[in-house]
Amino acid sequence: MVAGERMQIGEVAERTGLSLRTIRYYGEVGLVTPSGRSRGGFRLYTGADVERLLLVKRMKPLEFSLEEMAEDLLGVLDRLREAGPGQRAELRDRVAMYEQAAMARCAALREQLETAEDFAARLRRAQEVPRGSGSGREKNRR
Repeated sequence: MVAGERMQIGEVAERTGLSLRTIRYYGEVGLVTPSGRSRGGFRLYTGADVERLLLVKRMKPLEFSLEEMAEDLLGVLDRLREAGPGQRAELRDRVAMYEQAAMARCAALREQLETAEDFAARLRRAQEVPRGSGSGREKNRR
């Protein structure tokens, strides 16, 4: 993408994998507002807007609420770019808190994935029981 180039919502949807409806909703709730409008009134987004949408998309599976995203983390990231040296340390601490929360949520998801994979493997093994071997219950009925 060329610096300063603006995209309409359809291209943004293709680049992010988000639906048009989701992108519009994120604009309505203040997560990612389009950087401008065309003469015809179409939403126009920049590369920075796309990056912000991708950040929000990555936060969703980690179960961050829209409020946490909009009012806190994205606001902190916005302020961090413009902050003076005195404010930077506090803002970085907030970002570090989110990083730790994200790492903890990733660990929990890894644990869930391992449990699900173990479950699937057990189901696979259960299907591999040789025919004719029968279960203990069948033997007891005879």
